[in-house]
Amino acid sequence: QVQLVESGGGLVQAGGSLRLSCTASRNIFGINTWGWYRQAPGNGRELVATISTGDRTTYADSVKGRFTISRDSAKNTWYLQMNSLKPEDTANYYCSAQSSWPRSTYWGQGTQVTVSS
Repeated sequence: QVQLVESGGGLVQAGGSLRLSCTASRNIFGINTWGWYRQAPGNGRELVATISTGDRTTYADSVKGRFTISRDSAKNTWYLQMNSLKPEDTANYYCSAQSSWPRSTYWGQGTQVTVSS
């Protein structure tokens, strides 16, 4: 039983910044990818960013250069630093942790990010 708890969402004006945090209630053995996803009304869940063992990162094209994913393994925590926010970034953001073998994904409860123009 693992709980992923997110924080850091809120309302911000366009051009502003937020930092999202995700903390697992305990270390999850076998995880090799930590990520952030988002879902806006009417849309599917979209990959935003991932970070893997070795600190390799991937980003959606829409957030490259603006968002940065990082992690602190000692704290079982990972982050999404969001800068230069745009109204189209408005969504519910979910953190995740995934193992490859066996494949398993853990999800946070979601945190709302709203960007006003």
